[in-house]
Amino acid sequence: MSQPVTAHETAHEITVHEMLPGRVLLGRGALREVPAQVDRLGARRVLVVAAPSAKATADDLAEALGERCAAVFDQPRQHAPVEVTAAALALGRAHDADGVVTLGGGSAVGLGKALVARTGWPHVAVPTTYAGTEVSPVLEETTDGLDAVRRDPALVPDTVVYDPLVTLTMPRGLTLTSALHALAHAVEALYDADGTPVTRAYAIEAAEGILNALPVVLDDPGDVVARERLQGAAWLAGLCQAYGRMGLHHQLAHALADAFDLPHAELHALLLPHVMAFNLRAAPDAAARLARVCGGSAVAEVAQLVRSHEGPTALSELGVPAAGLRTVAEAVAADPAPNPRPLDAEAVLRLLEEAW
Repeated sequence: MSQPVTAHETAHEITVHEMLPGRVLLGRGALREVPAQVDRLGARRVLVVAAPSAKATADDLAEALGERCAAVFDQPRQHAPVEVTAAALALGRAHDADGVVTLGGGSAVGLGKALVARTGWPHVAVPTTYAGTEVSPVLEETTDGLDAVRRDPALVPDTVVYDPLVTLTMPRGLTLTSALHALAHAVEALYDADGTPVTRAYAIEAAEGILNALPVVLDDPGDVVARERLQGAAWLAGLCQAYGRMGLHHQLAHALADAFDLPHAELHALLLPHVMAFNLRAAPDAAARLARVCGGSAVAEVAQLVRSHEGPTALSELGVPAAGLRTVAEAVAADPAPNPRPLDAEAVLRLLEEAW
């Protein structure tokens, strides 16, 4: 959301940083405030979109909303397939909905954004993972198996409610991988050449919060204080994505996910230390900032976190065929994202082979 503008009066470059609207609630028990936030936004009846894993919480929320709950849609899917959006919209309209409340991870919140794109409904989002993308103006949608990215400030939820109590039942693996997904937003914002003081401040605070709170939560899943800090850090990481330009990490993740239909959180997590090792040597300021946060090598710390995952930690374990790596590398190098280190197909291929 920042862009260089050349002033007429001088030859100097001016950076414009545009702030996104919205309200964020963060703290234990914040879920109880959802009905009041619905009222504040002027919605009479809302469609509740909930991930299947959040069914118990969704049932409680629907009861708290009372007559303001028009219906519950419990089948969101990754990348908001247009046919799923159509089904959710039909359900909402059949029950006279005029707003949406989403409860879950990226699939639920993404479906909420897709509904807003079609209706303009007010949107209250209650994230249950740590990816942070709920505060970004980005929507990925799938039509006939092809993904398209839409970016529009109007897609940012009107209110985001972070309640650490709703994350207590999150599986360890999802806790780890979704937090590392958020960390990827922060790391790329640190070496974004068009970054601003705001994005860099968000990025370093997000990285510090994730790298300090995540190990605590993994060791003691019941530590609500650490979970609250992790949510706050994920929020800031999501703002990095909202305001900054994402680089090689996100480009690789999208290219691989599109080519091989891979789960986002695990893919982002396992790629992160490899992309950091590739890029930080060309971004000494970002490397130094991260080293101060870690008290040592950020790459080593992130790699250790990835190795602690009980699920896939390599592209081969996600089912990516070795023969497909070169095609992805060539596609990325042919249209490279903004990146601190120049990209060519052979260098990208070596990175992918190390991650494989």
